[in-house]
Amino acid sequence: MPKRKILITVKTYPSVSSKYEELVCTAGIDEDGNWIRIYPIPYRKLDYNKQYQKYHWIEMDLVKNTRDFRQESYRPVNIDAEDIITFYGRIGTENNWEERKKWVLKNIYYDLNLLISEAKNKEKYISLAIFKPTKFIDFIYEPCQREWNAKQKAVLLQGKLFEEKRNFEVVRKLPYKFSFVFSDINGKVSTLMNEDWELGALFWNCMERHDGNEKAACDDVRKKYWDDFAKTKDLYFYLGTTKLHHLVAPNPFIIIGTFHPKIENQLKLNFD
Repeated sequence: MPKRKILITVKTYPSVSSKYEELVCTAGIDEDGNWIRIYPIPYRKLDYNKQYQKYHWIEMDLVKNTRDFRQESYRPVNIDAEDIITFYGRIGTENNWEERKKWVLKNIYYDLNLLISEAKNKEKYISLAIFKPTKFIDFIYEPCQREWNAKQKAVLLQGKLFEEKRNFEVVRKLPYKFSFVFSDINGKVSTLMNEDWELGALFWNCMERHDGNEKAACDDVRKKYWDDFAKTKDLYFYLGTTKLHHLVAPNPFIIIGTFHPKIENQLKLNFD
């Protein structure tokens, strides 16, 4: 199979896997406009010059992940290869994200029930999408499990994380979960958790700025995602499912990233 060229649009906050240790789920869009999930990727263990950012064009040797029924799931042919990733530049935010919009906003969902039905349809099993809420209702945070559980810790301690990179530090677990409350085009109200890498990084940066004050840090995260993104930006959600919940949860989707160019208030006049 030829290598796939992919525009990275999603990086989730690192999680601990019983099989692969610490992993980041990444996803993007190939040159034909198809969604591609790349898993597993030990992102933080990659050399610095291989740590791609969102909206990087990269090329990887991928094959369909036969252990994952979701149509967009692929895995690297050789996860330990030195040349696992080739870079082809990064798309910026010029002209209010014009180039990014060309790739990301090709197939927008507005009806959440429609998206869920396509996720459950065995002919499709859609598990990645761009979604536009009709109304933003709230952005909330609530405490959750503060540390990795015993099984996850055992995986980390018994694995190769510390052997392979002596200075590698396991990512801190987020002690709060952050969610958007919104409605879709049919008025369906939903609350979905946001597991974007950028949100997690923002929380820890705010914690440092506020000398460990968790409420102040959470309030700052809310200001960014609610007061800024939801109220002043043209906000879309990247939605994705987990393999575990895809077939059993009534709504298997979570927010795995945001797309937030500025709102274009003025109509562009055509003088041609």
